Amino acid sequence: MSVGSYAGLPHPAQRGPVPRPIPALPRPVPAPPPIKFLTVAEIATGMRVSKMTVYRLVHGGELTAVRVGRSFRVTERSYEDYLRRNGLDGAE
Repeated sequence: MSVGSYAGLPHPAQRGPVPRPIPALPRPVPAPPPIKFLTVAEIATGMRVSKMTVYRLVHGGELTAVRVGRSFRVTERSYEDYLRRNGLDGAE
């Protein structure tokens, strides 16, 4: 074997491009659970109070709500948080 011999391998110029590793794809981020909105009437029924009581809670800032047109919607999480804060979560 002489110096510079490639021992049966093709010359580097004849080998072609060096394959590049394929980059790993980023892992998909799971979608957050959908937000469920409740109406004032649904909250009132669940708490067994009048709709006016629920409106008072919303306007007083005790129950977080978003305004949709002329009505309010309360997220299920906000409703559950309110119940938990006031000891009404059913765990006795």
